[in-house]
Formats: sequence, structure tokens, C-alpha cells
Amino acid sequence: MNDQRHRLGGLLTREPRVVAAGVEVLAGALAEQAVPVETVDWRPPPAGTEQALAAVLGTPGHADANARAVQRMVTARPHLVDVRPARDVLGLDAGTFLHAGPPLEWDRASGPMRGALMGAMLLEGLAATPQEAERELARGAAVLEPCHHHAAVGPMAGVVSPSMWMWVVEDAEHSGRSYCSLNEGLGKVLRYGAYGPEVIERLTWMGGFLGPALQAAVRRHGPLDLMALIAQAVQMGDELHNRNRAATSLLLRELAPDLAAAEEVPRGRAAEALRFAAGNEHFFLNPGMAAAKACADAARGVPGSSLVVAMARNGTEFGIQVSGTGDRWFTGPAGVPDGLYLGGYGPADANPDIGDSAITETAGMGGFALAAAPAIVRFVGGEVPDAVAATQRMYEITMAEHPALQIPLLSFRGTPAGIDVTRVVRTGILPVIDTGIAGREAGTGQVGAGLVEPPPGVFTDALHALAEIA
Repeated sequence: MNDQRHRLGGLLTREPRVVAAGVEVLAGALAEQAVPVETVDWRPPPAGTEQALAAVLGTPGHADANARAVQRMVTARPHLVDVRPARDVLGLDAGTFLHAGPPLEWDRASGPMRGALMGAMLLEGLAATPQEAERELARGAAVLEPCHHHAAVGPMAGVVSPSMWMWVVEDAEHSGRSYCSLNEGLGKVLRYGAYGPEVIERLTWMGGFLGPALQAAVRRHGPLDLMALIAQAVQMGDELHNRNRAATSLLLRELAPDLAAAEEVPRGRAAEALRFAAGNEHFFLNPGMAAAKACADAARGVPGSSLVVAMARNGTEFGIQVSGTGDRWFTGPAGVPDGLYLGGYGPADANPDIGDSAITETAGMGGFALAAAPAIVRFVGGEVPDAVAATQRMYEITMAEHPALQIPLLSFRGTPAGIDVTRVVRTGILPVIDTGIAGREAGTGQVGAGLVEPPPGVFTDALHALAEIA
């Protein structure tokens, strides 16, 4: 038949389905006429990025490179295999400290980063007083290197010194290894820049007892599948960045029998270790970060891929690394999180964003899984619909849905995983990160928690770098 309505596919014979992008007045005019309309949050890419986007997206093999990189990320199988001193597994010499974020020198370090480095000097016996530690660091007595340069990650200041003990995680699928320190708890702790006597005493106890005890338990247990544990924790209400309550409980359930049975742990002291870990709901954060690092590192080094494999902050700068550009950092000023504050603290007391813990968002957890953890809004601010909306926005800038990390509230849809530089630039949607807030002054500790976004320029810089090698 040559009927016009059939030539138009029946467009004029049924109710229209309208999608509006861009100017809101178009959708508004239709809505006023009772026409159902689906709005899309679209905006043109930033001026000056058009050619770079065309170069990257038009490169033969770009889509295949991204598919290969994100597939490696979501198929990684991180297992907890050991707990060992940093001097042994990372080869740290006396006077060498690792820190969170991109490379940093003392003269540009923020208050909490300086406080954590001073505390590490005291812990290692390289200074007798905070004043002496500060003087020695100012004259360059210590070597400072990013955790990420050693396949490691550290929360907040992320400072690692030789005597600290590290979770050791191995990717059973792609053979990579990653590391993270043990979690001290909340409040006045080294990672938030505190360095008082109670901080050093706790770290000394962790190095002398907790680390060896956990080592005995992990070795007795055997490799522990962290991704299976994380997947279960997501369905129990964790997002694995600021909420680790379920994951901590699951980890202790796995290790407690082996800790109690380990001959290396003095009789009666297993409860001491369990009491410390159980009293710290963020205890799993650190092995969870190491697991996310293993997943992200599995996707590194794929030529032509625009997949983000690291997001990290040192309290001064925010940096990202991209699969297709090697170990190069793209950096911009770190922003101050927007959130809730403890006690009498407020925004004026907050340091700019700090920590390697955004590795969780990089691998599809944290802020990208907020819809799985509606209770988190009581800790970082906002309402439950905000948490759901945040996760839904992240699908717009990611390459995959994680097959293991499924969100019950979204009908068990996988979390958005694999941030794509080109999609961030094209949409203007930035990754959402939920994080703790450190006090601006060294020695203060934690002052709150909230949400933060990266500076947009790091993604446009990465895009232009990809275009140059396309």
C-alpha cells in the first residue's frame, strides 16, 4: 500500500513519543498541552573541545579499546592474600613516605598532609617532637612519593611509612597486586592529619600487634574473595566508601575464627584485635580500596582507551590517570566537599578534598553506588532521592554496569562502572564522590563528611592528550 500513514511508519496515527533535549522551554510548552515528554539533560561540549572529541571518538579502534579496558576492570577478581609491613612489600627505605594523590612537595602540602607526614616522622623515630619533624620535612629530609606509583592507595592523607602494615590484595584474574594500610578508626587519626601522642601510640600498637595478628588470620584463612564480599555488602546497604558497616561485619565473620585459632596470636589477645576492628565501621574501607585499585589497575595501559583508572587528591590538587595515557597525571585544584560538619566545625575549617579513596568511585563503588546505600545521606547530607539520582546520573558517563555489584533499589541493576573521559566532557556531568572532610589545620583530624566533584579541567586536559596520540 502507498498510504501516507504507512510511509511515515504510522507516525500520524498514534500518540507521539517526545524526547526534548536542550532548551527547557520546548519541553515546557509541550507539557502545558498535556503532551507526555521525556527530558534529557544535554548541553553542548565546552568550547575548544570539539576537534579533540572528534579526533578521539573517530579513531579506529577507540570503541574496541574502551570495551577491552572496561571488561578487564569489571572482570577483576581481587582476593585478600596477606598482611605485611610496607618496608617488605613496597620496599620503603627509612625516610621514604608515600602519600595520597598526585605528586606533591612539602612546600605545597596542605595542613592535614603536613600533619600526617609529621606523625610519620615521629612514628619512625626520625624526629623527637612535632617541631623537629616539621623542620626536617621542610629541609627535604624525607622522600615523598604517591601511593599510586607503588600500586598502593591510602585514605585521606594516605601517608605510609616503612613500619606500617599493609593489606595485600591479588587479582586472581589478571595477576595484579595492590596494597593499602590498616584503618585507624575515626576522629583524631593520622590520615586526617592528627599526630598527637594518642595517634602515635595507636599506630605503634597496630604495628606491633594488630598487623601480625591479622597476618596470621589471613594466612590461616587463605585467599579471601573481596569482590564477592563487596557484592554482598552492596546489597546490604553499603556503598563501600563512606559506609562500610556491612562489609566490615562480613570481613570479621570470615577472619574471626582464624584469628582465634592462630597460634601466632597470644592466647586471649584475639579479642583485643576483634574489639578494635568491630568498633570501627570503616575497618573494611582500606582492603576495599585495595580491591578497587586492583580492578582499576587491570584496565591500565590499553592504547586508545579513554577509561579513567585513577582519581586521587592530595589536599591541594585533584588528579586523574587514564588507561590510554600511561602514568601521566592530569591535575587541577581540589575543591572543598559540600556536606555535614561535626561539633562546632564549619566550611571555614575544611581542607580541600584529600585522599586516594576515590579509587572506589573509579571502579563503580562509592558515590556511584549511592542508590544502594540510602542511609548514607544521614552522613553526607541530602535526601534519599538525591542518592538515587546521583547514581542514575553516573550511568551517563560510564561504559558499563558492573555485573557483580547490583543495586536492589534499581531492580538489581549493576552499578555504573568505568568513567569515560569523552562522556564527561560531552555531557558536562562530573563524577560524584562521597568523602570525609579533614580539618584545614594540621593536627585537627576529621571535621565532617560530604560530597565533592573533580575540577572539570582534568577531563578536558586528558581529552586533549588522548587526541594528540590518536
